[in-house]
Amino acid sequence: MEAAKGEITGASEDTNTGQLLGLGPTSGGQGMEALKDIAFGSVRTVISIMLATHIAWTPVIFVMNHISRTYTNLYIAQTAGIIGKYIEYPFDTVKVRLQSQPDHLPLRYDGPLDCFRQSYRHEGFRGLYRGVSAPLVGAAIETSSLFFSYRLAQEALQATMLPRSSPLPLQALVVCGAASGALTSLLLTPIELIKCKMQVPVSSHSRNTPAPGPLALVVAVYRHHGILGFWHGQLGTLIRETGGSAAWFGSYEAVSALLRNYNHGSSATKDDSTIPIYQQMLAGATAGVSYNFVFYPADTIKSRMQTEEVSELTKGGRGTFLAVGRALWRKQGLKGLYRGCGITVGRAAPSSAFIFAVYEGLREWFG
Repeated sequence: MEAAKGEITGASEDTNTGQLLGLGPTSGGQGMEALKDIAFGSVRTVISIMLATHIAWTPVIFVMNHISRTYTNLYIAQTAGIIGKYIEYPFDTVKVRLQSQPDHLPLRYDGPLDCFRQSYRHEGFRGLYRGVSAPLVGAAIETSSLFFSYRLAQEALQATMLPRSSPLPLQALVVCGAASGALTSLLLTPIELIKCKMQVPVSSHSRNTPAPGPLALVVAVYRHHGILGFWHGQLGTLIRETGGSAAWFGSYEAVSALLRNYNHGSSATKDDSTIPIYQQMLAGATAGVSYNFVFYPADTIKSRMQTEEVSELTKGGRGTFLAVGRALWRKQGLKGLYRGCGITVGRAAPSSAFIFAVYEGLREWFG
């Protein structure tokens, strides 16, 4: 009797447990199977949720990785641009002073060496770096914008017109370089406007009044011409950057390809995609010479426009790019349009060599 009661009680407990779990009246073995089904079902549910979460976050992770790579490339380009600007800035100061000599007065400088000598005598070596803060910002913006938009243009061409499986031809790379220069010119014109105004000789100002700093010049330009005044000389910058960047990237890619083929033929390197650093610097130096020489007259006209006194611009109106170019051609001819070109090409070769070498080296280092 006691054993029968125990069996009845156990069966009743199993029945109650099954009812509480929503399984209905079941035997003890069926209850355990139901519990196993519930456990395995829960595991499957958790796994499904984890897979769904992984699938949902995959695009986000991809975008974050892309942003990280983009930020790294921008940082690399900014570093390369700042190093190059420090190397070339004294030569750029001499170039701007040669370009901005007034037409109605005798030439103040006989040439680059005389300009450097006079500038050093009156202002010291520090005077050759006067106004370097704006160009350093400009160099970081210019170089990062050039390389970023250059890569972006390549990806756009490969996504729309050209196959991704093969490298872009040189003509396409030249077009990408021109597109990157056109975009960069919009960012660069305001910075170069302030830079050029700071690079004019200190003696052009009153002896009792210190030369204005970058913030004072920004306020003066905005007060007299508004926000659009910062893009005075934009056409010259657009022509120089569009054509110059096409020549810059095109020359670098062309010389790099020639050197790569030479290395491959002589078995100097095992990796066809890279060239030694001295060859990178050679290709970069060639790119710097091409960039500055071909479109130098546009830069001369731009510098002439941007170094005019703000007060004179408000009195006599702002000269257009064509008007300034015609006046300069009429008074000084082709020689006036290329004044300061020698020192510009001379400083562009080492500067571009270091920019490309640093950029390629940091890219390889960061992977």
